[in-house]
Amino acid sequence: MTVGRRGFVIRSGAGAAGLTIGLSGCGTGTGGSGQGVGAEEWPTDPDALEARYRDNIYTRLLGVRPHLPAHEHVSRLGGGRMDAEVIAAMAEANEFFVDMNELFEAAGARIAERLGTEAALVTAGGFSAMVLGAAGCLTGTDPARVHALPLPTWPRRECLIQTPHRFGYDRAYRDAGMTIVEAETREDFRAALSERTAMIAALATAERQTMFAPPAPVDWAPAPGSEVMTVREQIEIGRAAGVPVLVDMASDLPTGVGLVEFVEAGADLIVISGGKGIGGPQSSGILAGRADLVEAARLNASPNDGIGRGMKVGKEEIVGLLVALDRYVARDVESWVAGWSDMARRIAAGLADVRGLTAEVVTNTAGYEDVELTWDPEVIPLTTDEAKAGLMAGEPRLAYLMTIRTRLLREGEDALVIRRLRHFFTEAGSGA
Repeated sequence: MTVGRRGFVIRSGAGAAGLTIGLSGCGTGTGGSGQGVGAEEWPTDPDALEARYRDNIYTRLLGVRPHLPAHEHVSRLGGGRMDAEVIAAMAEANEFFVDMNELFEAAGARIAERLGTEAALVTAGGFSAMVLGAAGCLTGTDPARVHALPLPTWPRRECLIQTPHRFGYDRAYRDAGMTIVEAETREDFRAALSERTAMIAALATAERQTMFAPPAPVDWAPAPGSEVMTVREQIEIGRAAGVPVLVDMASDLPTGVGLVEFVEAGADLIVISGGKGIGGPQSSGILAGRADLVEAARLNASPNDGIGRGMKVGKEEIVGLLVALDRYVARDVESWVAGWSDMARRIAAGLADVRGLTAEVVTNTAGYEDVELTWDPEVIPLTTDEAKAGLMAGEPRLAYLMTIRTRLLREGEDALVIRRLRHFFTEAGSGA
């Protein structure tokens, strides 16, 4: 098996080709009621839906064909969907002008109240929160240090990370000016702590699976071994050493961790994506935690002139994120997630009689169900690369990573996914 970062998983085996399509959704979209802009007129009939995919703002304005969102929340595939209430709040916010410093302060206080933290800051996505959190740990509230980044001249500038908690996006800490110190074992980790350590960085996903990726079938992504330090373990070490611990949980809501799990465990800073499980604007995020560190991060952020100046968040995005967070807090997450597995089973059933194709419901590392597709190459003579290219090239387009998640689909789109897959694999097998 080979896995590309934020890419496709390719499985190989004797006599079979395969891909996993994790179809986990209840047809309610990413948030609240799942009703996006104009959703009251959104059709559920597959023919009407397919017509929408042929004629929409993207095709008319730019000639860009959208795809069925049968995938995880991924930035390069368009992120997620926002509820109508979120969109309406952003539209109203657009009509008025406010002092941005006042807005950041008020929004941060409201978010902190929801999360149970001392303070919070709205950021331009999860990566931005990582950069600004690291910057705050480097500079404190010293204006000279704020203006020195990303080239700190003082000795306390190291970011300590255990190797299994490393991932591609941790370059955010280097972008802020930190030097990453990597430690393989617990003993190495403790030995690396010194007066030069400005921050410990932990990745919530590392507790769930051994690769950085959306939830994968459990037989693809073994659970971490005992050598992997838990987030709580690192929090305890950091507390004892007087070193702040930042926990990136941007990709883990709603099933990987609870919203306030690491806050209650004592994390100094947490990073949350606003545009994934929360259901807010794709270009929003949250940095929350200790008041002194959040204030230091704010001094580094827009609209100030620090390293985060280019990471602007519009007033509309701030309001949209707040409304989305309120809706998320009020949501029955257990029922929401259970619906994803229900849809997985429906889609597997809808593909059961396609000649040469096997649709198996499997559990992933986040605990809900996906559909894994494998096929007999004697009947369906396609490689995995040919299958994913063909699905994306057809009409309507269908994109997938290692899994295809119906958590982003509206009611009725699951039927269109079934129809698209049935047609594709039946046609591919007709010439064998």
